[in-house]
Amino acid sequence: MPRYAFQLQIRPDKIDAYDAAHRDVWPELLAKLKAVGISDYSIFRRGTTLILVLNVDDFDGAWAVLDKDPVNQRWQEAMAEIFEPLNADMLEPGERFPMLREVFYLP
Repeated sequence: MPRYAFQLQIRPDKIDAYDAAHRDVWPELLAKLKAVGISDYSIFRRGTTLILVLNVDDFDGAWAVLDKDPVNQRWQEAMAEIFEPLNADMLEPGERFPMLREVFYLP
């Protein structure tokens, strides 16, 4: 199964809120992530930088379904004030997130 990683930034004054939200992710959101095929999903944080790593067969397809899901929409609304906005210069053509390229993996 393909692995994907991307980077996001949170606002410096929202670190505690971000960490708190992710200690108690809604069960219905977790179920939806699994339903679209996402597994082995981890989020690492250093300061305000987040690195998100996950497995999914169809990254774009999974996010297309999540974009339409009411539970995910509510979660994204709740998280919107926590994230720094994505700038177009951070994205390659066709990207929705600043993607990281895997250069090494030891299974």
